[in-house]
Amino acid sequence: MHLYLKNLRLYNFKNYPTAKFEFSNQINCFTGLNGSGKTNVLDAIYYLCFTKSYFQNQDSLNILNDETEMSINGSFIKNNDTEQIQLIIQKGSKKKLKVNNNEYPKLADHIGSYPLVIIAPNDIYLIHEGSEERRKFIDSFISQFDKSYLQNLMQYNKALEQRNALLKSFFEQRYFDNSLIDTYNQKLITTGQIIFEQRKQFMLDFEQIFLKYYNQISRQTDDVSLKYESQLLEDNLANLLVQNLGNDKAAQRTTKGIHKDDLLFEINGFPLKKMGSQGQQKSFIIALKLAQYEFLNVKSGIKPLLLLDDIFEKLDNNRLAIILTMIAEDNFGQIFISDTDKKRLEEMFKNLQAQIKYFEINKGSVIA
Repeated sequence: MHLYLKNLRLYNFKNYPTAKFEFSNQINCFTGLNGSGKTNVLDAIYYLCFTKSYFQNQDSLNILNDETEMSINGSFIKNNDTEQIQLIIQKGSKKKLKVNNNEYPKLADHIGSYPLVIIAPNDIYLIHEGSEERRKFIDSFISQFDKSYLQNLMQYNKALEQRNALLKSFFEQRYFDNSLIDTYNQKLITTGQIIFEQRKQFMLDFEQIFLKYYNQISRQTDDVSLKYESQLLEDNLANLLVQNLGNDKAAQRTTKGIHKDDLLFEINGFPLKKMGSQGQQKSFIIALKLAQYEFLNVKSGIKPLLLLDDIFEKLDNNRLAIILTMIAEDNFGQIFISDTDKKRLEEMFKNLQAQIKYFEINKGSVIA
């Protein structure tokens, strides 16, 4: 199935009062100084696919200056059909997403319709930040090709929030109701056990693809591993909740469950965070994202959009050559690239037989 973004229109989005883009269905390059708004264009594309920003959690902070409303509009070509996407965010109002003028009743229904992978400098947080960031990565990933996963996850998180509030209330009131806790236990068990099985199977399938890319990038100089860590590998969730009820009462929160899962990144038997060099950590992240791209392609039958944000300044010649070779071999669909140096991009792509379009960005204005 063929997918590409034909055009993009921005209104009061970040540093763009208004902007219009007509894209190549192959490679699109955004050049300009740091802070000019190159990354913002990539983020707008990400917004259309995920209904949220990749870089800023709070929607209202993406609205230009003192304005009260922003919108992002895009036309996707999907299997030769045109699909118009409109995302509207108003301060104090519910976010709206329309496809061909029809509003989604649930934003979650949109996830996976337009698969996308982004590689950005701040992806290094996957290594250095806490387990929550790695869970977000795996959840966002699986949700793109399995809608039931996202529904189960939302139900689990809602039940978890309610159970935690109940534990806190019981602690404050010095009162406890076992039957009420059991009600929320069952809600957690029903969805949590399914999510665990889905994550476990996904990691078994995904690890080999990841290792293929890492070995290609590093030329097999390191022994790396990507492992799924979960309390449910030791026991089922029903037993864990019963056995740890005393701890939960004392902590006033649920201490066991899939909300404690993590991904372990290791190199030569040691944590990548502590023992991996900067180059090894970059290779790990790039391999992770390229494997994500291949996995989504296989699962969805669609080549995802690929967004490369300012990565060429961060890569050595070896890693750069590998990515460029993959682009030249047409392993990807539509690509969007941001970089400070137009000449560098032109030099890299001079022998590439592809339709390439350049956009020069200058503080929210665009020259195509």
